[in-house]
Amino acid sequence: MKSLLKYPIIFLFALVALLNGCDLNNNNDPEPTDRYLVSFEKHKTYLPSFIKFGLNTLLPQNPELKTIVDNLQYGVEVYKITYNTKFEGKDIVASGLVSVPMGEGSFPVISYQNGTNTLNSNAPSVNPDNELYLLLEFVASTGFIVSVPDYLGFGASASMYHPYYDRKSTVESVTDMLRAVNELVKNYLVITNKKDLYIMGYSQGGWATMELQKYIEENYASEFDLKASASGGGGYDLRYINNYILGQTEYPMPYFIGYIMNSYIKSGKITIPATDIFKSPYSERILTLFDGTKSGEQINAQLTSKTADLFTAEYLSGANTNSKFISVMSSLTNNSRSAWKTNVPTLILHGTEDNYVPPQVSTNIYTDFLTKGVPASLVTLVPIPGAGHNSAIIPTGVASINWFIELSKKN
Repeated sequence: MKSLLKYPIIFLFALVALLNGCDLNNNNDPEPTDRYLVSFEKHKTYLPSFIKFGLNTLLPQNPELKTIVDNLQYGVEVYKITYNTKFEGKDIVASGLVSVPMGEGSFPVISYQNGTNTLNSNAPSVNPDNELYLLLEFVASTGFIVSVPDYLGFGASASMYHPYYDRKSTVESVTDMLRAVNELVKNYLVITNKKDLYIMGYSQGGWATMELQKYIEENYASEFDLKASASGGGGYDLRYINNYILGQTEYPMPYFIGYIMNSYIKSGKITIPATDIFKSPYSERILTLFDGTKSGEQINAQLTSKTADLFTAEYLSGANTNSKFISVMSSLTNNSRSAWKTNVPTLILHGTEDNYVPPQVSTNIYTDFLTKGVPASLVTLVPIPGAGHNSAIIPTGVASINWFIELSKKN
């Protein structure tokens, strides 16, 4: 090992940095009081040159990234955090990922709600170097604080099941993470955060974003100044999607509907056994496959894409009419998101070739927004031509971020 004494200037700077980091003169300062934030740990630091180089390499295949690249200016610090929230009235510690601009300044917040995930190893705070999460982390270089919750059932709360497409627990846990982010910034970092909030998400995250939008508008408009909301590929109308799946001879993502039913059965919202909905052996498998150790592809391999083999004949023919399935239909209805008279600029994006979550779901809610009296200047439907469910993830995300950058310059 080379001696540091051979490099006295480097050693001196390192020593000064270490002493400054020890904060020797602040022993008498009172400890910050955190209601939501439990812990935080710095994961990585990225310099602006590294971020710009990384995104520039993607530009030839993704020219829509140019707006982001042109607005890069800050280094970025990435943190893993844990925070207090509640689930079914009980205290629980959840987790997530936070990316912040380096340096001094006051910045708005983006909350990103990620899409359907079944692997704990792929939760944002567990796998922060995932390509999608890296892109989100780099967005902080444009002047945003970026919050990415793990969702309940992942990260710090991996010991519980994930309440998939569950409205109440989703909006509460995501909102509490935003409060924890506020405490992190206020009490421990040199930057400050504006009340300005931008929210976005895809697939499950698109649904979660629209649920969060309504939740904040109705309950916490004074706490969060919600500037814009962008939802991509969301399953807003679960009953419509259920009927769509039942009407297909084959459905390529059976784990999606299995995930929903597993969640509602475990929560007690569905009061009938899985055997009334799914045929054996799938009825037994659906209750055990979603344990955080298997990918969606692995779960699909244990199910079947043939709807006549997956569902019972009784459910296929009578899901909407047979009183036996009332708890199923009410669960789907109660966790669906219908339009309301929003006053927040809203972007709805969907791939035109999506055969997992049909594009009609987004068309329907867009039309419903207009019917509710929301002006066309406030809500916009953006089809992503030729994109399927997976291939629309990056285009919708980049389009949302580009929109936020432009809007933030006006605020």
